[in-house]
Amino acid sequence: MKQVIIIHGCPSNEEKAKNPEQRTYNKHWTPWIKKELIFRNIKTETPLMPDPWEPDYNKFKKEFEKLEVTEGTILIGHSCGCAFLVRWLGETKQKINKLILVAPWKIPDKKDKFRIAFYDYTIDGTIKSRAKEIIMFTADDEEKDGKKSLEIFHKALGGKVIELKGRGHYTFSDMKTEEFPELLEEVMN
Repeated sequence: MKQVIIIHGCPSNEEKAKNPEQRTYNKHWTPWIKKELIFRNIKTETPLMPDPWEPDYNKFKKEFEKLEVTEGTILIGHSCGCAFLVRWLGETKQKINKLILVAPWKIPDKKDKFRIAFYDYTIDGTIKSRAKEIIMFTADDEEKDGKKSLEIFHKALGGKVIELKGRGHYTFSDMKTEEFPELLEEVMN
């Protein structure tokens, strides 16, 4: 049986994170894809990472490791969630089925000590030997640092890059929809 774990991105500040109208880390396409996968009898977890506006790798790791990851697991990350998953896979040497990075991010704001510490690690290129498939989603209108981040991850890990038109950073405000059928297709293949 397939299992999917989705790790959300990091909102820019605590106010955005705690305001239900602006909560950015557990919305966008995540509720839609979770519903679609559960409908198809695929166990899907979408844990909420602690204090994601001040991301801390060890806090994320402690929360994430409450879940079981096996060789059959599909891991999906959005934005900073991608950076977390890649770092965790490099550290643990865990084998998985697929790694899907949506709008991966690895470039910290130079004034943000939390993001500097979160993103400052060397990508373990051997992850590609432990993941049966690696897929990265980007958009033609993604931010410059998002495009640079994708290049960093792709250079280290290889894999398939899917560039869609008009999706920005794969947030609801950029996509104008919660539906993400291209992601569903990659999970199901």
